[in-house]
Amino acid sequence: MCCWAATIVGVVAGWRVGALLAAVLLAVAFALWVGVTRGARRAGQGVLAALATVLIGAGFAAAAAWHDSRTAAHPLRDLDRGTHVWASVIPTDDPKTLSAKAVRGKQWLVRARLVEYRYGADTVRVGGRVLVLAYGDTWTHLLPGQRVVFRARVYPPWRSDLTVAVLRAQGPPASIGPPPGWQRTAGIVRTDFAESAARALSPDAAGLLPGLVIGDTSRLPDHVRTNFRETHLTHLTAVSGANVTILLGAVLLSMRALTVDPRLAAVVAGAALVMFVILARPTPSVLRAAVMGAVALLALCTGRRKQALPALCTAVIALLAWSPDLAVDAGFTLSVLATAGLILLAPGWSEWLQAHGCWRAPADALAVAAAAFAVTTPVIIALTGHLNPLAIAVNVLVAPVVAPITVLGALGAVFASLWNPLAQLALHGTAPLLWWLLTASEHAAALGTSITVPSGIWSGSVTAGLCTLGYLAGRRITRTG
Repeated sequence: MCCWAATIVGVVAGWRVGALLAAVLLAVAFALWVGVTRGARRAGQGVLAALATVLIGAGFAAAAAWHDSRTAAHPLRDLDRGTHVWASVIPTDDPKTLSAKAVRGKQWLVRARLVEYRYGADTVRVGGRVLVLAYGDTWTHLLPGQRVVFRARVYPPWRSDLTVAVLRAQGPPASIGPPPGWQRTAGIVRTDFAESAARALSPDAAGLLPGLVIGDTSRLPDHVRTNFRETHLTHLTAVSGANVTILLGAVLLSMRALTVDPRLAAVVAGAALVMFVILARPTPSVLRAAVMGAVALLALCTGRRKQALPALCTAVIALLAWSPDLAVDAGFTLSVLATAGLILLAPGWSEWLQAHGCWRAPADALAVAAAAFAVTTPVIIALTGHLNPLAIAVNVLVAPVVAPITVLGALGAVFASLWNPLAQLALHGTAPLLWWLLTASEHAAALGTSITVPSGIWSGSVTAGLCTLGYLAGRRITRTG
């Protein structure tokens, strides 16, 4: 939490505040160190832990301040709003669709890394994270790793997340370079998978399945997207730790059924994880999901929360060190909270339900859905101002079909590029499961139980306080009962 908070301060408040925080934490660390050296025999583990915490927190604050200072000093920040430039960028993720405009049509958002830009007669070679907004079908076919040159207007970033600028493309790209070989292969597999799904399933199901398996929502119908948003099922259409947990769990169970040596099974599971990351794109969100999924699988396999929690904390520290912008990423926050809920809350709640006569399978499903809802609701309300009291019930109803859809869909994605009849067989098996998922979301959204509340940090804080009080009250009632 110290590393996370220090990174947020450095990224959001600016490099000056981040540097000041680093200096303050270093001063606190020095004071603690002096106290430890003077009373070494009386120094307990708590003091040593505090010393280590503030030291590493100072390091993260300094690192965030350094990244923010580089972003603030970027040459694009010196250009006037709306200035025309010729930009050369390399996309780091697939284009994402935004809300359609009545005149110009569908708009696309591309996260990219800047290579250089030309302003007048000057060519400036400089890096930095940029957001590209564009219209036109040409942008939909871009693959990560391709070098794209286009004319754009420069605008300030929308938020403080180490993005240097927003580039609004003025027309289609002037040139598009070749993608890396492994990205080309991944693109072919994704395309074959989507085409096989379109031949085997209904239009709604075919658009939903790639989103459930590999996070490809480019073909997801708008009404399905709306239903999922109204019922808090949007997390299913993005690559999350749950995807990784399900797939790695299926691989390990298969290896166990074949009586494969555990060390070889671990190697196979690692290879499957690497292949999944490549197929789903090695973006920060996918890598985050891979780490969180591996941690969640550790918790489920060992059943020892004392091991899983330090693993989760270590994963968070490593991810923040690798990519400080994740500190202010909503997906990262939701993923960490959901994994923590799975580790800390769900096992105890499931045991309590089973002790009161509930079967294990529904108890596990209800505990996982309730824990995820409880820990993520404050963030969702802060971001969207949207709450649906039926979200837990809907997630419990669809939980039994998520795992088989993910496994069968992953098999279909692999077989689609090898032998299409086998892929069709696997994808046909997902049809009734997808029908149930679509039907549940459609009927739940039609009930109109969604509640609109004020968004923002204060609403999120109040909701977090209410959830905490509810959790403490529940513990007190269960103990006295």
